[in-house]
Amino acid sequence: MDFTRDDFPEGFVFGAATAAYQIEGHRFGGAGPTHWDSFAKGPGNVVRAEDGATACDHYHRFEEDLDLLKAGGFDAYRFSTSWARVMPDGRTVNPEGLDFYDRLVDATLERGLKPFQTLYHWELPSALADRGGWANGDTALAFADFSETISARIGDRVASTATINEPWCVAWLSHFLGHHAPGLRDIRAAARAMHHILLAHGLAVERLRGMGRDALGIVLNFERALPASESAADAAAAALQDQIYNRWFLEAIAHGRYPEDAIAGLAPHMPEGWQDDMALISQPIDWLGVNYYTRSLIRSAPETPWPALAPVEGPLPKTQMGWEIHPEGLHHFLLRARDALDLPVYVTENGMAWDDSLRAGVVEDTERQRFMADHIAAARRAIADGVDLRGFFYWSLLDNYEWAFGYEKRFGLVHVDFETLERTPKASYHALAAALSR
Repeated sequence: MDFTRDDFPEGFVFGAATAAYQIEGHRFGGAGPTHWDSFAKGPGNVVRAEDGATACDHYHRFEEDLDLLKAGGFDAYRFSTSWARVMPDGRTVNPEGLDFYDRLVDATLERGLKPFQTLYHWELPSALADRGGWANGDTALAFADFSETISARIGDRVASTATINEPWCVAWLSHFLGHHAPGLRDIRAAARAMHHILLAHGLAVERLRGMGRDALGIVLNFERALPASESAADAAAAALQDQIYNRWFLEAIAHGRYPEDAIAGLAPHMPEGWQDDMALISQPIDWLGVNYYTRSLIRSAPETPWPALAPVEGPLPKTQMGWEIHPEGLHHFLLRARDALDLPVYVTENGMAWDDSLRAGVVEDTERQRFMADHIAAARRAIADGVDLRGFFYWSLLDNYEWAFGYEKRFGLVHVDFETLERTPKASYHALAAALSR
């Protein structure tokens, strides 16, 4: 890869990211059921009805995985702490869960790696899902309790804490489009989830500040929305998609408001008194995480209900997920983050899935190496344009449970044989390690 550490500011952090349910093995250590366990059992929801029961068994093999990070020359490990592991019913503490994360953080530090914690990466305890999940405002209050509990145990040793990972996925993808747990297509539930997930963020920040914690942020996912044609209708549809997907969360956090056209469509379905929460949602944070993968081309779809838009297939090369490869979008959103918030920024996820094959002990993933090089170059351009970019985390360290796609899509720098759980670093891992050593 055509970069060295000297091409980045002093102290720039290179890391890799994972998520608890995707790698740990949820059947271990007293973790409680989640809405992903039940969603996976619904017909057609998840490829082969696979779930995260075993995943990569990071629960037992985390030291091996941390050794891979250290050997690769990385600076940091971004991981998430499972709410259902720490509190199996969403409220009652499981000592085994706290002990696991205690060991994980200590082992990360012992290897000279910085632990970057994410509080919530989608594994909602089933007991809370039974009460309405993110459509119920009480879930945000319970999340603040979880945040305080886990931070009391490990918060003194983590380098930073993100409250929520990808609130658009938690709310819109899961409650309006129905692609993720709980699998709803309900605008009222979606509107409430869009607000309550941000309320959970605000309550957690308030609670952690009260404990004296700093380095607090949130991780937003961004997707470039461009019109499918030059028509005014498609331009308006793309602008509305941008409001729902990108601006809703960024403007709420930065300015305490929701974008005009998006809130016009969702206001009839929002929880009563939602306006009173905006000051809490927009309280100061210390950094912003940007997750970026792709762009979308949007057409107007007047034949459908609000928001009356639809994606169309674009012409660019695509990853195994069918996502267009568009590194310019990362540069675009890093500049948008710069303009919205005068804060340090991290690329907290960027990566690609590919149909990787292990042959004679080797995975030659040249496409991934090209993808990484192009996106790291986009990040360098953003730094040159004045973005206070502090780090770049590849998604993901390991091939893992890719949610509704089961174990079929491979994002990892490290190949995982899901029968034997053997880890094999791919060519991309070695290429990145070589660049980081220069």
